[in-house]
Amino acid sequence: MRYKVLEMTLGTWGVGGVGWDDNPEEVRQDAIRASVEAGVNFIDTAPAYNGGAAERCVGKTLEEMGVRKDIFLSTKCGNVFVDGITYQRDGSAAGIRRQCEESLRNLRTDYIDLMLVHWPDPATPFEETMGELYKMKQEGKILHVGVSNFSQAQMEEAGQYCEIEAYQPQYSMVHRDDETLIQWAAAQGMGVMTYGSLGGGILTGAYRELATFGPSDSRNRFYKHFQEPMFSKVMELLKVMDHFSAEHDNVPLAQIALNWCAQKAFVSTCIVGAQQRRKVLQNTAAFAWSLTGEEMAALDAAIAHYLG
Repeated sequence: MRYKVLEMTLGTWGVGGVGWDDNPEEVRQDAIRASVEAGVNFIDTAPAYNGGAAERCVGKTLEEMGVRKDIFLSTKCGNVFVDGITYQRDGSAAGIRRQCEESLRNLRTDYIDLMLVHWPDPATPFEETMGELYKMKQEGKILHVGVSNFSQAQMEEAGQYCEIEAYQPQYSMVHRDDETLIQWAAAQGMGVMTYGSLGGGILTGAYRELATFGPSDSRNRFYKHFQEPMFSKVMELLKVMDHFSAEHDNVPLAQIALNWCAQKAFVSTCIVGAQQRRKVLQNTAAFAWSLTGEEMAALDAAIAHYLG
């Protein structure tokens, strides 16, 4: 991406109000304001985050603050939140066009800095999906195009029809499955923006005992490390993180997890979701200090030992 963004991007899945802890809209808006005031200049959202609710919250807040031009806005297409529970992929040209127009209205803007294909649609050729994005880029409605949750083969094929400038994969201390793919994407010149950088919250240390979440809660449906046998393994890693926290004046574990992620050479920015001002400020403080090379190596060793 031809834009200088900070090491942290504000993620807004939870801001949509579905799949995570529920907070009043004014609290969610205040979290967005806090991130901007703290210097975060990249906000990631999607229409699939509760049928555009997250986009509308972001758009309203940025308009009220008068800072739209100062913020790099990323949203997505190709994934529709159907009935409050189900996600349906739609990479058709008509679907992509409709979603883009809806996002522009929701975000109260006349351009989107970065449009990501949220998930590949196996029923639609990439030529159709990417061709429509290329058209909208030519129209100035989209400035940059990227993908999320794609394989290397899918990126190579999709990139034939429109340049892919950014890649958004899941990546954290508890999810390194795609590390080789991420390194490949970075080597191609793509900006890498990691989601799930805090493992859905498990790397904050807030969950030390198995908890029960609702069927539609993302910590039950999407992030499987909140379940056994992964949960107990992560708890062992948290003990190592507790040690490093003590070594750094008891910094929150979230800061260690974000430090670890941001210091990977192939990561451009870490997406971090937060719905409260306190948590936003706690997360942005992670980049005021750095783990040493020895600490990074020790954490990598602990991850390999406990999580494989």
